[in-house]
Amino acid sequence: MSESLAADDARLAEAARSGDRVAFASLISLHKATLYRLARGFVGNGDDAYDILQETFVAAWLSLARFDTSQAFGPWIRTILLNKCRDHSRRRAVRRKLLQWLQLTESEPEASSPGSTEPTGADDARLSALEQAVAGLPTRYKEPLLLTAYQGMSQREAAAQLGLTPKAVELRIHRARKKLEEQLRRDDA
Repeated sequence: MSESLAADDARLAEAARSGDRVAFASLISLHKATLYRLARGFVGNGDDAYDILQETFVAAWLSLARFDTSQAFGPWIRTILLNKCRDHSRRRAVRRKLLQWLQLTESEPEASSPGSTEPTGADDARLSALEQAVAGLPTRYKEPLLLTAYQGMSQREAAAQLGLTPKAVELRIHRARKKLEEQLRRDDA
């Protein structure tokens, strides 16, 4: 982020923390697209990503009083988003287990492909398969992969965001890629 954008972020965050809704809306506008991409990469579904994004904005607004304006707003709101994504994944896992227990997994709506339309070409199908494979990764592998590949963070930046060492991020990205390759090979077979 450039110095002028960081200064705008800090100024807007300070004003939003003081209750300025317009400043908060401006902050959201600055971060919305990257947060949406991160959420979509995490859950593999545009509608769910949009819901998570809305939950993130509400949680951020309600938590602004605890926001330390000496820190950058972007990592703070990404942390909230990642927590919302984790919550979403846990809820899905619980729902899936319950449905399995009830022997109703065949009718589970989430078993269908993401989005409301079917992929139209080979590229769309491959992208959809990749999104599903990424969404199916364990959280410990998914987060570093998404932060570096989707958000363009360096491994060092992702490590700081996740509270890991850069070496741990590197290893988790490597394992994530291996798991994705295996899954995509199985899907192609």
